[in-house]
Amino acid sequence: MLVFLVVLFRASSVKLFTLHSPMCSISIGAALLFLSSMGAATSAAQSTASPPSDAATRANALYQQGLSVLKKGDLASARTAFEKVVRLAPQSPESHNSLGWVLLAQGEVDRAIAHFRTAVKLNPKFAQAHMNLASALAGKKDLHGALRESQEATRLAPNDSETHHTLGRILDFSGEVAGAISELRRAIELEPQRAELHDDLGTVLVQESDAQGAATEFSEALRLQPNYALAHFHLGVLRYQEKSFEEAAQHLQKAVQLNSADPGGHYYFAQALKGRGETDAAIHELQDCVALKPDYPDAQNSLGLLLQHSGEVGQAIKPFRQAVKWQPENPDAHNNLGLALLQTGDGNGAISEFQTAVRLRPTDSGYRGNLGAAYLQVADFDAAVSEFQGALKLTPQDATLHYDLGLALKLKDKLPEAMAELHKAAELDPRQPDVHYTLGVTLWQQGDFAAAAEELRRAVHAKPDYAEAYYTLGTVLKQKGELQDSLSALREAIRLQPDFAGAHTTLATVLRQLGDAEGAAAESRTGMEIAQQKTGDQAALFATNSGRRLLNAGDIEGAISQFRAAISSSPNYAAAHFELAVALRQHGKSEEAQKEFRKATELDPRLMPPPSRKK
Repeated sequence: MLVFLVVLFRASSVKLFTLHSPMCSISIGAALLFLSSMGAATSAAQSTASPPSDAATRANALYQQGLSVLKKGDLASARTAFEKVVRLAPQSPESHNSLGWVLLAQGEVDRAIAHFRTAVKLNPKFAQAHMNLASALAGKKDLHGALRESQEATRLAPNDSETHHTLGRILDFSGEVAGAISELRRAIELEPQRAELHDDLGTVLVQESDAQGAATEFSEALRLQPNYALAHFHLGVLRYQEKSFEEAAQHLQKAVQLNSADPGGHYYFAQALKGRGETDAAIHELQDCVALKPDYPDAQNSLGLLLQHSGEVGQAIKPFRQAVKWQPENPDAHNNLGLALLQTGDGNGAISEFQTAVRLRPTDSGYRGNLGAAYLQVADFDAAVSEFQGALKLTPQDATLHYDLGLALKLKDKLPEAMAELHKAAELDPRQPDVHYTLGVTLWQQGDFAAAAEELRRAVHAKPDYAEAYYTLGTVLKQKGELQDSLSALREAIRLQPDFAGAHTTLATVLRQLGDAEGAAAESRTGMEIAQQKTGDQAALFATNSGRRLLNAGDIEGAISQFRAAISSSPNYAAAHFELAVALRQHGKSEEAQKEFRKATELDPRLMPPPSRKK
């Protein structure tokens, strides 16, 4: 029995809490407050000339029109109106500021900066234009310029909460967390009822490891604005980090309900659900997440791992491939894909992925060990031995690597060397049942029945539910002539695994030797029936795995053919019905797919149809 190394996915470090991008940080409501000064400015301009000029009248009307459509969120129409205002009143700093804001909201940062610069040139004391220019410069990663402009805005308008808010954000982007906290607290002093100020302060406090203070600010944001999706998200992630999965799930579920288009909400809701042990629900959330944002490698990887751990290894391959696509330089992603390919029997595909992982991180013994396991699967024993030996140079005290090397040497018929490695593995970690089991089998094959029985007893002591070890122990004891002890071991193997055909057949032999002809005949019949069923199940498994590979490669018709062949070999093989349903759905045959999904769920209630994806 080959033991694969346990590999933990090492997610890339991410900053869980970040303030909004300064490019899009100003809400429409805030914009209306900022731009309202233009109306006063236009009126003031008109008061200096009597009667007002046609151009000024038209500019004011167009400005009001732009403001009106902006209230409705119609940026395109607002832009058209403000562009006309700028042409009519090119010396108006307010018109340039208004147009710059709309351009910034549309992502045209360079053009926005040009208009903000014109605004502050025309009116150096225009605090709002300095503030908007700071946000735009931050969007261009010009943090020095952004800091200069936001500080000027604060100097010009020291009692405006938004100037301190913007300065706090810029300081946070610049890594000056203490200064950011100070400015955000000042903004809250000036306007304590603004929920977003409390939320932003909370995100900065998290960076200072002040979880309690952050939670207080997020909670205050939600008291002021109960349906504030971002505050629910931030508080949910904070509680998830604290392993308070129940509260985390409540807030993250609310965040998803309020903003279902945010892939981050689905991702962290899935993590909280996983923490609560709700694997199926977590998988569904991750599927929603990657549907919204396919280039989310952490989500793809997490989805693959959950599917893999749920036994759906074939389905895990697709998200693992996506993770590799979007993070080709991430060795963990290649390693996870390699393990899934190895589990589905694609040894050559696994070798390619493990080789890439080793190239990217040559000092990781786990990757080299997995590469060795893949070489074992394709019967390249020399390459397997080389990889295990290379891995042991990196971590010489790794019991599992010594065990795997022992297996590879045993397959090369180098028994003395194999036994040395197996004994070393047992010495390093006596609790590994597979080490004792393999030692027992090897000693049995060498004719040392007493030592073999001792190792097999150690195996079942380390793992009391080890059916194969009990079966082999029973076989060894039978050959030693210890029939009653053999009988006990074989019955325990059958209790643990009732469909163990070999155990029933061997038990029949022991019962016959003990004079129980009737019991022997019954066990012999049971063993034969199970063996026949197993043959069909094995054929179904091979055909299902083949169908999964074809489906992942895009050959839907070929996959359907293989899944039908699997069902023909074993009509009650639930996985084949489920995979056939998935393939039929992709082929547009919804009614047939539903029929197969129902059959799969009837055979195995854990197999629930995945949600349909709207095209």
